[in-house]
Amino acid sequence: MEATRLIKDALAQATGLLTTQPDEALAQTEAILRQAPGLPPAEFLAAQALRRLGQPEAARLRLATLAQRQPTVPALLWELAQAASETGNSAQAIAALEGLTRQQPGVASGWFLLAGELRKLGRTGDAWHADLSGIHASSRDRDLLEAAIAMNEGRLDEAAAILDARLVRLPDDPATIRLLGEVHWRRGDMSAALMLVERAVTIAPGFDLARDFLIRLLLQNNRLTDALTHAEILVQSPLDNPGYALLRASVLVRLGDQAQAAAIYQGLLARKPDQPQLWQNLGHALKTLGRQADAIHAYRQAVQYQPTMGEAWWSLANLKTVKLDAQDVAAMEQALATLALDAATKSEDIFHLHFSLGKAYEDARDYAASFDHYDRGNRLRRTLLTYDADEFAAEVKAASCCFTTTFFMQMGKSGCPASDPIFIVGLPRSGSTLVEQILSSHSRVEGTMELPEMMIIASRLQSRVDEGEFPDFATMIAALTPADRQRLGEEYIDRTRVHRQSDRPHFIDKMPNNWQNVGLIRLILPNAKIIDARRHPMGCCFSGWKQHFARGQAFTYDLGEIGRYYRDYVALMAGFDAAAPGHVHRVHYEHMVADTPGEVKRLLDYLGLPFEEACLAFWRTERAVRTASSEQVRRPIFTDGVDHWRHFAPWLGPLEKALGPVIASYPG
Repeated sequence: MEATRLIKDALAQATGLLTTQPDEALAQTEAILRQAPGLPPAEFLAAQALRRLGQPEAARLRLATLAQRQPTVPALLWELAQAASETGNSAQAIAALEGLTRQQPGVASGWFLLAGELRKLGRTGDAWHADLSGIHASSRDRDLLEAAIAMNEGRLDEAAAILDARLVRLPDDPATIRLLGEVHWRRGDMSAALMLVERAVTIAPGFDLARDFLIRLLLQNNRLTDALTHAEILVQSPLDNPGYALLRASVLVRLGDQAQAAAIYQGLLARKPDQPQLWQNLGHALKTLGRQADAIHAYRQAVQYQPTMGEAWWSLANLKTVKLDAQDVAAMEQALATLALDAATKSEDIFHLHFSLGKAYEDARDYAASFDHYDRGNRLRRTLLTYDADEFAAEVKAASCCFTTTFFMQMGKSGCPASDPIFIVGLPRSGSTLVEQILSSHSRVEGTMELPEMMIIASRLQSRVDEGEFPDFATMIAALTPADRQRLGEEYIDRTRVHRQSDRPHFIDKMPNNWQNVGLIRLILPNAKIIDARRHPMGCCFSGWKQHFARGQAFTYDLGEIGRYYRDYVALMAGFDAAAPGHVHRVHYEHMVADTPGEVKRLLDYLGLPFEEACLAFWRTERAVRTASSEQVRRPIFTDGVDHWRHFAPWLGPLEKALGPVIASYPG
C-alpha cells in the first residue's frame, strides 16, 4: 500500500515537471518504471516527455505498444496521433484520431488534426468532412458562444479579450481565429481581419464559413482574383449549398464575366425555379450581355414569383427601351398597397416601385403623376443615405485650390508613364456610356466598366488627412515624392489589369466620379487621357435624379443637391482646364448627337487614334455594358432625350435655383 502511494506521488511530481522540465520528468518516470515495469501511467508520461524532448519516434513506439493494451483511452489516442504525425506516419495518426473522434466527437481539435493528416495522404474529401465536423464541434464551445454573443451585442473589446485568452491556450484553433477576424472587421481594422481569416482557412481549408467570409472581405477590398480563387474552392465543398455558387457568381459579375455568372444562375433555377432573387440576378447578367428579350423574361419571372419585388420592377423599367403598360401599373400600385399593410416592409421595395411607376407614367406622358412618383421615391431613398453637400463642396474646393499651374510646375514630371488608361469622367447620365461604346468599337481600345481603383487610391490618400497625418489635402498631395507618384500610378495599372480581357493597348475606365480626381490622375498617370462627358445641366441633373442607382451617387436623390454637385463639378473642371490646358478633352452630349462624325473625329484625334468606321456604327459592337444606358447604346444615336427634361420644367425650380449661372453659361 505504501509503495503504491509513493509511486502515485512520484507520478504526480513528474507530471508537474512535464511542461517546464521534460528531461527531469522523463528521468523520474524511468525511475518509476524500474520499480513498476510496464506501468501504463508511467509509460504514457514517459512518451509525453520524449515527444516534448524532440524524440517523437521513441514516443510513438511506446505509445503504440501502450495503445494495443488500452485502445480506448482518449488521452493516449491523442498523444499517439501527435507523435505519429510528427514522425510522418499519417496512417497511424489517422487510425488513432478516428478512434478518438468516435469516442469524443465534441472535441474540435481532434477533428482538425485528423483533417490535416487526411490531406497529407491526398484524401481531400474526407479531410473536408473532418474540418466541417471540427467546426460543428466548435459551435458548442462555451467561450466561443460567449464571444459571439458579446460581438453581436457590440461589446467588441470583451469579445476580443475572450478570444485572445483562448488563443493563448489554443493558438491554432481556426474557429477562434475566424471569430477574432470578424471582431476586427467590425472594429474597422480590415488588414487584421483579412490576416486572421486567411489564417483560419489555411489551418482548416474545409472551414466553409470562414472561406465564405474571406471571399466577402476580399470583395470589399477589390481583390477580385483572390476572391475568385477562394470561390472556386468553396463550390467544391461536400455541402450542397447553393449560396456558394451564388457567391462565385457575384465574384464573376464583379470581374465582368457575365456569361459564366448567367450560366450559374440558370443552373440553379433549373433545380428550383421559384426563386425571384435568382431570376433578378439572371436578368441583370443578361441585360449586361445585351440579351434584352431574355432579360425581360427573367425580370418578369421575378415579379411573377414575388409581385412586391420593387428592384425587379425597376430593373424592367430601367431597360429604358421597355414600356410598362397599364396592367403593369396596376400590378405595381397593388404591390405598394400590399406593402403598406406589412409591418416588415422594406423601404427598398417601396422606393424602387415609386421609381418604376415614375418611368411608367412618364412613358404614358402623364408627367404630373410621373414626377410625383419620382419625387416620392427620391425622398424615401434620401432618408436612407448619408450625404453632406457642404462637406463635399469644401473637399472639391480644396482640390481645386491645390491643383494649380504653379503646383504642377513645382511637382515636376513624374508618375507612371503608361498611356493605357482612358478615363471618361463627368456626371452619371451625361452621355458617358455613349462615348465609351463609341471608343470600345475601335480596334485599339478595350471597354471595361466603371472601375473603382482610382477612387480607392484617392480615398486612401484622403484618409491620411482624416486621420491627422497631414493638416490638409494640399499638404498631403505636395508630400508625395516622385517615387510615391510612380508607385501609385503603377498600382493603378496593376490593379486594373484583372479587368482587361484583350491585348488592345488602351482601356477605358468609365467611373464618372473620377472628375474629382483629375488632378491626382495628372500626377500619377501623366500620359493617361481624360475625357469629360458633359450634358446640359438641366437635362443631366434631372436624368440623374429620376434614376435610381444600385449603389453610390448619394447626391442624386435631391434636386437641390444634385444641382450643387453639378456646379462643383463644373468649377473644378474649369480650374483644371486653366491649370493644365488641353489635358482634358470635353464631349458635349448635344454636339455628339447633332454631329456624330465630327465629334468622333475630334475625340479620336485627341487620343491619337486613326479613324475607324466601326466607331460610327457603335451599336453593332457586342460587349457587356453595365450602366443604366446599356440598351440605349445598342441602337443608333437618337435625339429624343436631349430636351426631355422640359416636360417636367414646372416642377424643377429647386434644380434651376441650385444650378444658378451654369445653366446660362452652358456649354461654355
